[in-house]
Amino acid sequence: MEALGTIVGALDDFFGIADSGADPAFARFLPVAYEAHPMPWRAWVEPAFATHFNGLMIRGDDRVNAVFLAAFPSDFVLRQFLARGTPGDLLFVHHPIDLESGDPHGAWGRFFKPISAEVLRDIQDAHLSIYSCHAPLDYHPTLSTSRSIALALGGTIAGEFFPYGKGHAGVLAEIPPIGVSELEQTLRHLFGVPYLDTAGGHPPVIRAIAIVAGAGDRVDQMEIAESKGAEAYITGEIHSRIDTDYGHTKFADVERFAAQTGMALVGVSHAASEFLVMKTDMQHWFRERWPLATVLLPESHWWR
Repeated sequence: MEALGTIVGALDDFFGIADSGADPAFARFLPVAYEAHPMPWRAWVEPAFATHFNGLMIRGDDRVNAVFLAAFPSDFVLRQFLARGTPGDLLFVHHPIDLESGDPHGAWGRFFKPISAEVLRDIQDAHLSIYSCHAPLDYHPTLSTSRSIALALGGTIAGEFFPYGKGHAGVLAEIPPIGVSELEQTLRHLFGVPYLDTAGGHPPVIRAIAIVAGAGDRVDQMEIAESKGAEAYITGEIHSRIDTDYGHTKFADVERFAAQTGMALVGVSHAASEFLVMKTDMQHWFRERWPLATVLLPESHWWR
């Protein structure tokens, strides 16, 4: 076992939570998601979390037996955590709230979803903890969501793009030469997804890639990546399939860009793109510091 305070302090220091400011996404979206919730969010989050929207969100018992890792605190993930965790266990997640951003072969998404009151009470009653690390895990200079993808593809980091928070969420990488079809097959296997969301060009050989884990559906950043020589743009979602006016507008913007770009655009699902770092990096990060069990909690369906 390890003291929760020791683990939280190490995470805060490594990811620079105290100097990170307010999270660029969840400082806006989390309060809105909980507007009509029966449990006001400020009443149950840790005080520092209400400033940064990163860090320890829910405090359980002080002694941690195991660390669970997930991309989102979806209902499926949280119920797995409740079923398998013991008092004091910690869930390390990328998002502090769930996200449904749509399925290219199914329904459009319902955007951000709060943790239900029932599940929140169950987590509190079970004395479990949740730590969320969003933007700092996206832009960290050595351990990040996008870097994990580049390294898993055998890439060498060649630069950064996509300004986000206190750094850059996107990386440019050089990889061994590969064709589009082979790259797509590799990505399906790497992320465990049944299909991809693809658009754009079909270059004969790909050696230079741009990677943005999560929501990479920004045409201005796609244009920058292409101007820097990227032949493929790999992200969680090339299209926003969130069923709002904003989502439909962004979808149309990417469609127009896809019709004229030479880059291959490849989406692997938002959640899967941000789960890989948990498998390849964060498990090791915890294990090399403490003799704790680590448990991965993947989604049952990545496209959602």
